[in-house]
Order: sequence, then C-alpha cells, then structure tokens
Amino acid sequence: MIRHPLQLAGETVLPRAATRRPTEAPGLVDSFGRRHNNLRISVTDRCNLRCTYCMPEEVTFRDKRELLSFEEIATFVEVAASLGVNKVRLTGGEPLMRKELHKLVRLLVAIAGIDDLGLTTNGLLLADHAAELFDAGLRRLNVSLDTLNPDRFRALTRREGLDRVLAGLAEAKRVGFAPIKVNAVALRGFAEHDVVPLAQYCRAHGFELRFIEYMPIGADSWERDKVFFAHEILDLINREVATVVPVPHDPSAPAQDYAYTDGGGIVGVIASVSRPFCHHCNRLRLTADGKLRNCLFALEETDVKAYLRATPPQRSAIATALRESVWAKWEGHEINAATFIKPQRTMHAIGG
Repeated sequence: MIRHPLQLAGETVLPRAATRRPTEAPGLVDSFGRRHNNLRISVTDRCNLRCTYCMPEEVTFRDKRELLSFEEIATFVEVAASLGVNKVRLTGGEPLMRKELHKLVRLLVAIAGIDDLGLTTNGLLLADHAAELFDAGLRRLNVSLDTLNPDRFRALTRREGLDRVLAGLAEAKRVGFAPIKVNAVALRGFAEHDVVPLAQYCRAHGFELRFIEYMPIGADSWERDKVFFAHEILDLINREVATVVPVPHDPSAPAQDYAYTDGGGIVGVIASVSRPFCHHCNRLRLTADGKLRNCLFALEETDVKAYLRATPPQRSAIATALRESVWAKWEGHEINAATFIKPQRTMHAIGG
C-alpha cells in the first residue's frame, strides 16, 4: 500500500528510491531510501496505569504464553543487528511489569552490533528495579511523566502513583543512569499548567525533558483540538522559564532539542503532528506478541513468532520478513490528511 500524506509548508516530499527488490538492498532500506537502524521492542502489553491518551480503562491483556520469550527476542535482535540495527529500546505496556527484565537486558547488551540500549517506563516500579537494570548493563532511561500535580496525574493516568514515579527518578539518578529523559505528552487542558513546572523540575534535577505532541493512537477518537503544539510549548518555556535555542541534531531523531541559553540543560519537542519527521524515520517495531510493524501507525503487521518458535529458529525467514516489511513502509503517517486511518491497536498494545 502506498500512502501519500498531506504535505505541510516546508516539508520535503520523498522521491522513490531506485527500483529494486528489498532483498537486493544493503541493510534495512525502504523504497524511499530511508535506512532503518532503530528497533523498538514491546515486552508486554500490560500496564499499571490507564493513561487516557494510550489505552482504555477496561482492557483484556494477552495471555502470557502469547508473548515472546527473552530468548526469542534476543534471536530477533541478533538477526536485526546483522542487517544494520544498532539501537534498541524496550517498551510496553509497562516493561517493568515483565518479570526479571534485567535478564533480557543482559542478553541484548551482549549482542554484537547493539551499541545503544534504552528503556521507556512509566516509573512506578523503577525504584525497585533501577539497580538491577543498571548492573545488567542498561544506561539510558526515558520516564513518562506528564504532570507534577497529583490531581492532574490521577486524571490523566486514572491511577495514583506520582510519588512513586518521582522516587523512581531519584533512584535511577542515584545508581548512575545517564542520560535520564522525562517524556511528557502535551495534551491541551493539561500542558498549559504543566509545561513550566516540568521544565523547572527537570532543570533542577539534571533530567532532559521531552514534550510529545498528543497523537491519535489511544482508545479515544482523534481530536486534533487536544494537541498542544510545539510552538506553544516553546513560547511558554521562553516566557516563563528561560530562553532556549535550537541545537543541531540527527535528522532521524524524533525530537528537536533546544538548549537553555543560561546553561540550564536541554529540552526537546517531538512534534509528530505539527512538524512530521517521517521523511527521516529510521524506526521499526516488534510487538510483545511477535508482530513486526514498520510504523507506529501501520495498518498491516508481519507475524514473525512462528519463525522464532521453530526449532531451530528460521533466521533467514526473519531476515526476509524484516527486509520486506521495511521496504513496504509508506511515505508518512497521514495524521494531517483526510485519508488518515487510526490503527486498531492502541499504544499499549503496539509499544510506546
């Protein structure tokens, strides 16, 4: 399926790469010439929060037998690494709900070619697991935290737990994690109140703050009016915290980073809606139940679980599936087009 998203002012339209079969291209390259080296792996669809922009209140989680084992995940990463993947991020659901996750970390850091392993967590269980994850070789953390206000935290997550998240951040800093990034979804009605306190908190504690524009990937119907846009975030920070200026960055990175001119650290903005970065995307995803997705908003998946559970694992079939999935990647997510179709899977079931 070829998708052609609405072009925004100043946005580049990608030319098609020279026609050739995906198996003939070196590494994981799509038909637009984008090379993919960044793999996000969901280890569970379970979560101990119910964030309104991510998942419904009532949800049936997959039977644990449907989930890939740590050994199966490691096999997949070995194949992906042989095709040029060098960055892996573990996600969920809430990944720390997967028992003994540090054992998977040890398997992955030992794989040749993987030189960047990260974890995205909501932080509720982080204080209990930070030390063992660090000892296993994990160094990079993203902690989701949208507000420092207990009432707004409860309204957004439909659960209690703000104090536990803050304790998890403190413990992660104590054991030596660096960098620690704090991810905040910018949802209108909340962000107006929370941008400034979050910026001040992260500056004070040495965390890198990243705001993410609200996207149509949760259980609710897509309401563009709920997006608190990048320029509004930056206006608030410049006016009420300190002046920030853009810094050079890897164009394949989703966030545009800004440095405080007073030396107070970095704040980033992931403007998926107002400033799509699809034309530089280098990411693909593996769901907890073994489905390969070439885009967060993909409408099609490739099931690789059978290849991983074969005896021995069918590595060549996995490699072919990876190449073909990436080759078939569309031009962009189409959020800004009338033809946009919201994926059936919500964020918790895809991987954050």
